[in-house]
Formats: sequence, structure tokens, C-alpha cells
Amino acid sequence: MFFLLSKLLDFLLSPALWIVGLLLAGLLWRRRRLLWAATALLLFFTNSFLANEALLAWERPPVTLQQLGTGYDAGILLTGITDVHKSPHDRVYLGAGADRLLHTLWLYRAGRIRRIIISGGSGAAFDSVARTEAADLQILLRLAGVPRQAILLETRSRNTHENALFTKELLAQHPAIKRTVLITSAFHMRRAAGCFAKVGLQPTLFPAAYYSVDRRYTPASLLLPSEEPLRLWGVLLHEMAGYVVYKVLGYL
Repeated sequence: MFFLLSKLLDFLLSPALWIVGLLLAGLLWRRRRLLWAATALLLFFTNSFLANEALLAWERPPVTLQQLGTGYDAGILLTGITDVHKSPHDRVYLGAGADRLLHTLWLYRAGRIRRIIISGGSGAAFDSVARTEAADLQILLRLAGVPRQAILLETRSRNTHENALFTKELLAQHPAIKRTVLITSAFHMRRAAGCFAKVGLQPTLFPAAYYSVDRRYTPASLLLPSEEPLRLWGVLLHEMAGYVVYKVLGYL
């Protein structure tokens, strides 16, 4: 039930839905105030500078390799970056957040982590999928030359709370793994870190896959509307709502 409610909340938190709803209501009921409100929301949510400022405030700041240090037994890579519904299923399809995988591979190749734990089952609400998300990412790591014995899979989790819970169970089976690095998208790191701390795990945090960019005071970012900020606001609002819900449920 919680999984289905989270998908419904994702739909309701879409700024595009709010704007279209106000426009339709204003046209149907001939309310000029509703049309003005829709216009104001459209200008706000399509402003690149404002969307980037919000992301800069929410995302965890980047960690340099020097700050991270060395000697970690494993990196914990959270999934959510593959499309398991896309056919044909003879390959892996990466979406937004692919830097999670690339930066994990970077840490492994640089000798910062000795093993890679991939945590993530299927995000499908109703239908079955050919492979879990963790299995998809394992395929790519193997193609990149990471040996099978260096990869551990957790394939049951469907959300961040379960990522932490089932990863803890996996680590209990591998007592030699003590020092770990948690790798997920920067916008998702607040919730992920809270979930892992709640179950008693304290990995070092390594945010990746940033939506924000360095602050720019250009006419284009300050004044010109763009469709990309609308999508970014949807991502951010969904994550902020998820953080609040997890807090209420005691997952953080």
C-alpha cells in the first residue's frame, strides 16, 4: 500500500499538473485570478536560476577524492537509474543519475573501495520485469571489468528504507566489510543517509549525479523560461515530500 501511495504522491506533486489544473479551472469558470495564478506558477517553475538555487540548497555538497580518503571495504550503490521496462531486454538502459554508477566504478578503479554492493530490486508497481535493477547494474560493472567476486547484490528492496534494511542484513553475512561508502544522487542523499543511520549503519557519504550546476548570473538563466526547470522542480518536490513522509513513518 505504501508503495502505491508513493507513486500517487509523485503524480500529485507535479508542478505541470498544478499549472494545467489552474488554467482549466480559470477557463471553465472564467476566473481571471486563476489564470493569473497559473501564469505566475508557470513563470516561477520555468525559471532556471530559481530551480538551480533550490537544488543547490537541497543537494548534499560534493566530496573530493582527497576528502573521501582510502581504505574502504565496499561502496554501497543505490539503484533507481535504469529503465527495466524498456524492450528489448538484451541490454541495459540508463536514465538520469547514471553518474551513480560511473562514480562507483571510478572509486573502485582508483582503489578507494575494494568491493561494490548494489542495492535495489524492482521499482515496478504492478508488472513484472526481466531483471532487477541491481542485476542490470551488475551487468554493466562486469562489462567494465569488475570481477564477479567484487560485487554483492541486494535485490529485494523497492524503496530507500528497504535499501538500508536489506543492506544491513547483507552486511551481517559479510562481517569483514566494515568501512563503507554510500553512493547515490546528491538530491537523494539526505533521505538515504537518514535511512541508513536509522538502521544503525554509518557509511561515509559520496553524493553523485548532481542536478544543480554552478551558480550563473546570465540573462538566459535569470530571465528566459525553459522546460527543464519544470522537470527539476518535480524531482525536487517529490524528494522533499518523500523525506517528510519517511520522517513521519519513523524511517529517518
